[in-house]
Amino acid sequence: MAKDSSITEKLSQYLDGLETLPKTFNKGQVTKGLVVKVREGEVLVNIGGRAEGVISGRELSLYGKREKLEEGDEILVYVLNPETDKGQVHLSIRKTGEARKWQQLDEVLDNGKGLDVKVIEANNGGVIVSIDDIDENFRGFIPTSQLDNDRIYPLSGFSDKKEASRELQKKLAGLIGEKITAKVIEINRKKNRVILSEKLVKAEVDLDKRKKTLKDCKVGDTIEGEVTGIAPFGLFVNAQGLEGLVHLSEISWDKVENPADFYKVGDTVKVQIIGIEDDGRRIAYSIKRILPDPWNKIIKKYKVGQKVKGIVQKVVNYGAFVRIDGEVNGLIHISELSDGLVTDPSKFVEVGKEYNLVIISISDSERHLGLSLKRAQDRVEVEKESAAKIESAEELRSLENLS
Repeated sequence: MAKDSSITEKLSQYLDGLETLPKTFNKGQVTKGLVVKVREGEVLVNIGGRAEGVISGRELSLYGKREKLEEGDEILVYVLNPETDKGQVHLSIRKTGEARKWQQLDEVLDNGKGLDVKVIEANNGGVIVSIDDIDENFRGFIPTSQLDNDRIYPLSGFSDKKEASRELQKKLAGLIGEKITAKVIEINRKKNRVILSEKLVKAEVDLDKRKKTLKDCKVGDTIEGEVTGIAPFGLFVNAQGLEGLVHLSEISWDKVENPADFYKVGDTVKVQIIGIEDDGRRIAYSIKRILPDPWNKIIKKYKVGQKVKGIVQKVVNYGAFVRIDGEVNGLIHISELSDGLVTDPSKFVEVGKEYNLVIISISDSERHLGLSLKRAQDRVEVEKESAAKIESAEELRSLENLS
């Protein structure tokens, strides 16, 4: 046993004494190295290869300035030639400019540091910025959803989508030239894409609360929050330091066209977490999923063929949307407005007016009733004819009795 133990120990010592295999490099590769000697006109760098790398001449300059290097400095280098005639790796600092920017961004993302950026352009999705803290020619993007709500959304929301789109563009265009402090939330070097967030900087005061909420909560949990912004596409809610979006489709079981009709900034709401992405940088909430679904109860009151009264809410080119009994939506398709050819639904129905209708279908998936105006009118005519026939028959019987 002692002999076996001795052999094992010697083998272990031998393996520990073996040197790590040297790295191999390719032209164009960027890697880190350690400065081992600084000479006049050249610098030797240990990059873990079979031989030391060498940087010489103009390759020692970055952005036209000679780099001041000392022995022991860790630097980023670009491989010009994996193996020269002397067996060395020919390196460059000059060509690491772009790589250094991405490396700096990676470090900023890791440490969560804020960056000073300047808005140079605006589009439908947000603003394009120059990342001045790294290089004024380096570009990034802040989506509208990651800008401070106070910059772009009025407290009362928008009256309609057209106004929302128009005002949002004005607000975003008005940011051009402004400086913003933002945090990097996504880097994609292949796509040359950098995504930043101003909201994460604003939320630093809630950082501890946010971390705790992320640790304690999971998808499916219900938490309480406050409405912090109203956008055309939904509500921003800050729940225990965790800001997320309640999309238009998740606000109510009812049809939502304008979130401002349901909530205002400052309202306290309970939300269910339905999505956590990018380590909590993107949170999706729902309000309706913690509310009872009224559809199953409401729909028991209706059946195909039933006569109902409905008020027209909206007229579109393919028909009209109708509200039945103030609780369920319905659609009169253009083909169900009249027996004749219909090219303009607004000539047959008017917004705000009540009509007699017939239910012709019930859709659980779309949560609405299929309605017909023309069949209700036909039924009225049939009932009138029937009533007239009954009345005539009664008059005839009366005359016969008299005679």
